[in-house]
Amino acid sequence: MLVIHPFQEVVRAAPALLGLLVAGSSSGGQGHLWSVAGVALMVVLGMLRWFTTTYRITPEHVQVRRGLLTRKVVTVPRDRVRTVDVTSHVLHRVLGLARVEVGTGTSERRHEGRLKLDALTAAEAARLRVELLHRSPAAPATASTVSPTASPTVSPLAPPAGSTPAAETELARMRPEWVRFGPFTMSGLVTVGVVAGFVSRLVSEGNVDLGRVGPVQETWRWFSAMSLPLEIATVVLVLVVFVSVASTLGYVLAFGNFRLTRHAEGTLHVTRGLLTTRAITIEERRLRGVEVSEPLLLRAVRGARLSAVTTGLRAAQGSQRGGSLLLPPAPRAAAVSVARLVLPSVAGASSAWEASPVTADLTAHGPAALRRRFTRAYGVHALVLAALLALWWWAGLPSWTWLTAAALLPLTALLAADRYRSLGHALTSGYLVTRWGSLARRRVALECDGVIGWNIERSFFQRRARLATLTATTAAGKQGYQVRDVDLTEALRLAAAGTPGLLDPFLVEAQHVS
Repeated sequence: MLVIHPFQEVVRAAPALLGLLVAGSSSGGQGHLWSVAGVALMVVLGMLRWFTTTYRITPEHVQVRRGLLTRKVVTVPRDRVRTVDVTSHVLHRVLGLARVEVGTGTSERRHEGRLKLDALTAAEAARLRVELLHRSPAAPATASTVSPTASPTVSPLAPPAGSTPAAETELARMRPEWVRFGPFTMSGLVTVGVVAGFVSRLVSEGNVDLGRVGPVQETWRWFSAMSLPLEIATVVLVLVVFVSVASTLGYVLAFGNFRLTRHAEGTLHVTRGLLTTRAITIEERRLRGVEVSEPLLLRAVRGARLSAVTTGLRAAQGSQRGGSLLLPPAPRAAAVSVARLVLPSVAGASSAWEASPVTADLTAHGPAALRRRFTRAYGVHALVLAALLALWWWAGLPSWTWLTAAALLPLTALLAADRYRSLGHALTSGYLVTRWGSLARRRVALECDGVIGWNIERSFFQRRARLATLTATTAAGKQGYQVRDVDLTEALRLAAAGTPGLLDPFLVEAQHVS
């Protein structure tokens, strides 16, 4: 920790420190002295974290105490532990360390339900993951206190002598040919934003005028000499190439050495990453379903990614950084195959392809849903076109703006048709299956036993079309999954069949009222 935390603080403050250096040098001052002082301050702050952080493992609780001026003690009951993520960045791996995040499934979006232990030894982190998730009995009868400087040999989490590793079954492994899906993930757009933000902050902090930089001047002079269509084509080409390369590189770094295994204790274990390794463990008894995501570009090359719908596990963030990821962007057939192995009621089924909820035929949503898709798509497009025409008429906006918008009307029709084709639902093998989306098509198979309630929402226009949006409420994943723009009668049938008896009092009351 005496190396990790100071380094992290310096990297976090790098733009400000570089800004101080550039500003001080350009004004003839002692910019380097201010930068050195800033680095020294960050190092001291990082070292203070080591002197003020301890943690304790007891048979009932996990506690972390940190802080100098403000002392904070975080206590997590062990029976509330839902996930344990083990992450090792490059510097962690060089020093043989790891970071452990213990999740309780509460307030995950604000990270209030997660307890972090940074810079533990790799062996200690692995033992902690097994101890907390597999609910093995604690070794000592009394509480044991461990400081970040403690030797691994005195840890209360050490496995008993003569124990053997638990048996595991490999369900999926990264294949070299999957790299071809990297450019279609578009994750490189995040890299573009990060680079642009870093440069912008550096220029702002250092008060640098990019217009006076020689290479920038030459590039701008060359670019300005082009015609407008050529400028647009050049920008698009450069952006596509950069995003494709960055996306492919990010895919390899994030999902290299990917491996999904099932352990005898009833857990699924995901490991991935080249420079930064991450290990996520999911309890199968908390698994309530899966989500197959097919973004438009990934769907064009028949790819998909697979995520778990699990109680107490935060939903995937971008599907690549979240702890619920079960399979990175890969062939859709691979995602379907892994889903069949993971889903509890399907894993032991026959080899019939139709046995899986992720491949079962779906019920279409009818003409009213089709009209609603076209009405909404063309309504938004008409508003945008009207606004551009008004700006062209009164504010002198170039005419190519509204002409371009008018030319995109066929594309709007294709988008509306694709959104309708994506709609569908089914009840099969004890699962509620729902599908929606076009730019990002998603298909969720949710176990009916995991549904704790139903919400039926009807907007003004949905009531006129006798449609409704049925939401299955659950404690897993995103806490709610929708069957959109379904006929009201079909929505009631789905809810009644998914959880028999739950809606009977309301349906009987509705009959009396009618």
